[in-house]
Amino acid sequence: MYQRTVAVAALFSAAALVSTAVPAAAAPAGEHTKDAAAARGSGKGAALQKALDRIVAEGAPGAIAEVRENNRVWRVSSGAADLQDRRPAQPGDRFRAGSVTKTFVATVVLQLVDEGRIGGDDPIGRHLPGLVPDGDDGTPVTVRQLLHHTSGIPNYTDVLRRGHDPLHKLQHSHYTARELVGIALKEPRPFNPGQPGKWAYSNTNYVILAMLIEKATGRTLNHEIDRRIVHPLHLTGTSIPTTAHLPGRHLNGYELLPGKNAPDEFTDFSPTAFWGPGNIVSTTADLNRFYRALSGGGLLPSHLWQEMRAFRDTDRGPERMYGLGLESRAAYCPGEKPVWGHTGSIPGYSTFSFTSAGGQRQISLAVNTSLTMPEKANDAVAKVFGTALCAT
Repeated sequence: MYQRTVAVAALFSAAALVSTAVPAAAAPAGEHTKDAAAARGSGKGAALQKALDRIVAEGAPGAIAEVRENNRVWRVSSGAADLQDRRPAQPGDRFRAGSVTKTFVATVVLQLVDEGRIGGDDPIGRHLPGLVPDGDDGTPVTVRQLLHHTSGIPNYTDVLRRGHDPLHKLQHSHYTARELVGIALKEPRPFNPGQPGKWAYSNTNYVILAMLIEKATGRTLNHEIDRRIVHPLHLTGTSIPTTAHLPGRHLNGYELLPGKNAPDEFTDFSPTAFWGPGNIVSTTADLNRFYRALSGGGLLPSHLWQEMRAFRDTDRGPERMYGLGLESRAAYCPGEKPVWGHTGSIPGYSTFSFTSAGGQRQISLAVNTSLTMPEKANDAVAKVFGTALCAT
């Protein structure tokens, strides 16, 4: 949700954060599930545990992951879920998934396209009149441009992070969706809708798409995501909270802010601050199940799944491309086909959920810090992805 900054010093003492491994939950028929302890001596489980331990050793409070390779599953964890009571992180802990929410929202929008309730190339003004002005050249913003971040609508979170102590202000804020869009529209437009060669990531796009879902269905975003995705897939750890509280067993979220000697906690957070682009709470197992169902035809017809994966260049370099609510990354496995999925960055939490090009390997990883993640911890995250996703 925000650009990452690097902390001046390590967040925590690595010696105080003990890596943990817990027995995995019962696996579906045909799956072979391992906890890290059972595989610590050698093999992929040991390599994954070592890679997660490195994230913690480099300054993150805790990290959890579920990795799948064909029918084999590893669930690993390291470090602390709660720095006050030293509760260890566990693979089933819930967390704020940030912009991974965008894939859920995009999936519901494309389901509505499939049902004929909206069109991918519809001007958004056809459904939400007067919300978004046309471009300077008279070009209207379309549903597809919102999904793909080619609308040219400014990013409201860029505005909200300005000024003194923006994270705490946002933590306790309350906004309506129209207020978030209004904040963005006061900013200069970087380009006109659909302008060739232009792309800019904007959380505002997905606020508007969430509003579109509610207008087209007459029901809340929470209801539609529950009805169309969470309940059919039995995602028992996934929800959209309506209060600032993070329910159930979870990772606490932390950031080491400038001038502080200890991290501030951001576990509880305004449910309106990232409504649409980043408000889902989930687990690593649920995210893997969601993306597996998406690619397996369980949520969209094949032609819309292919549209979702029509990746295009972005302003983030040739190794990062974007489709309709999906990212593609080539850097994780050099020399191999790019992996696909989505990242999430929200105060207190980093989330990464990616699948190899052929679908044989998956990882969902959560770390309970984000904006002040030390650079070496970021490097360690890349090592986890190499271990989990790469064929070699």
